Amino acid sequence: MANPLKQLAGETALYGLSTILARVINFLFVPFYTRLLSTESYGVVTEFMAYIAVLQVVLVLGLETGCFRFANRKGTDPAKVYSDALGMVSMSSLVFLVLMVVFSDKIAGWLGYHGYGSCIMYMGGILACDSVTAILFAKLRQEHKALKFALLKTVKILTETAANFALFFGLPAFCSRLSQASGIPVVDLGPSDTWLLAFVSPVPDFSYVIFAIFISCIVCVLLFIPDLLRFRFSFDRKLARQMLVYSLPLMVAALPGIINDFLDRILFRFFDTGSDVWQSSLGIFQAGVKISVIMSLFVQMFRFAAEPFFFQRAADRGSRKLYAVVMEYFTAFCGLIFLGVILYIDVISLILGRDFRAGISVVPIMLLSYMVLGMLFNVSIWYKLSGKTGVAIYITLAGLAVTAAVNVIFMPRYSYFAAAWGHLASYVVMFVISLSLGNRHYPIPYRWKRIASIFLAMGMAYALAGTVDRIFFKDASFSSSPGAMAGKLAANTLFILAYLVFAYLAVHRKNAAYLSGQQ
Repeated sequence: MANPLKQLAGETALYGLSTILARVINFLFVPFYTRLLSTESYGVVTEFMAYIAVLQVVLVLGLETGCFRFANRKGTDPAKVYSDALGMVSMSSLVFLVLMVVFSDKIAGWLGYHGYGSCIMYMGGILACDSVTAILFAKLRQEHKALKFALLKTVKILTETAANFALFFGLPAFCSRLSQASGIPVVDLGPSDTWLLAFVSPVPDFSYVIFAIFISCIVCVLLFIPDLLRFRFSFDRKLARQMLVYSLPLMVAALPGIINDFLDRILFRFFDTGSDVWQSSLGIFQAGVKISVIMSLFVQMFRFAAEPFFFQRAADRGSRKLYAVVMEYFTAFCGLIFLGVILYIDVISLILGRDFRAGISVVPIMLLSYMVLGMLFNVSIWYKLSGKTGVAIYITLAGLAVTAAVNVIFMPRYSYFAAAWGHLASYVVMFVISLSLGNRHYPIPYRWKRIASIFLAMGMAYALAGTVDRIFFKDASFSSSPGAMAGKLAANTLFILAYLVFAYLAVHRKNAAYLSGQQ
């Protein structure tokens, strides 16, 4: 048997190719968004994306994980598992899409975005397409077709990228020429002047981002047509009921979990310090979150590969020790990401438009939050493997309560700082609860002293870099003192290398003998 961590790392890298590309391209668009859109308009985009994230969890019904569980069960035909899942998700998505189309104008009015009913329809289309393809992508993960997964995701990402370029750069220029030729002001152009204006406005706004995503989702569905033509469709009611009994608690548990992740975006509307410009505060906060994207990216990559990996190794002898080793490597790599972003933040912050750079102040908090979230995924695998998925509901509800409390109490005074600290506090509480319950029902021999030493090394590198910065490079900047800035970055690089040496000795060297025994 090959080293299981090599298999996990290889699949993580392949899943990461598409995920990295998506996040990198999205990240590369941040300079355009933060320069072509106002902070208010970018805040509206963020609000819409929060609704999409929450509703997608509902429409998938928890069946992604349910498919892994039942497809690996002895005596169950994996083809029937995915056929049942696809049928249930397709039906729920279709009903939802119809409702969003019928009530689009009313929903837009309720949100205060009169005249943008089309964006509500696009949101419905995005959710319907993504929910159906989520099951198809899960099937690829189950079959270890990581390369095909990555290729399809990449085409979807590139489609969204092309649509963004066409909308933000091509359409305004075309409308400007059209206005000059016809003598009609740009803002008064409509579908009679060019068909594309039946879908978006002639002037760049938040609808451009939503429409670009909608186009990419349609393309993704089209890419799966060959797979759907080969699909053996059937519906086993007994199996479907069993899958829903297992999966719905995961959906219910994931719902407060995803609400927990995005609740702060929704609460800005009601509790931000300057309620009249809450979209602006939300836009600045989201810019800071985007800088933290590398950590959340790695967590997502890891989850794609680790979830089926954990299930498939569950019956192996010594699997729990393997899970503990995975946690150590995961934590050490997260520490490297944390230091890499924080110690090069002077360079990374230049990505943002000037009006958005205040959001840099939340980056350390958000990086730690995502790191704890990834560790939470690791320690929460116990209830998925043991079938006690109902416990997840209470864990995530506890986290949701913390998020709501922190934001409601502190957001009126501290704005987006409350949102950042709310994330961290919530994930820490869920981590502690899940770990405590896991130790009782499905103990995994995590070596917490070793993991604590990783955090200590992170903290020391961060603190020493800050001290050196204050003493030697206090006024360093790219414009006034590029030499001092180069010295600061060189010093920070040495601190990162020192952390790498420590992580190698503390994690890899100490696990080398165990891993060689897994060959």
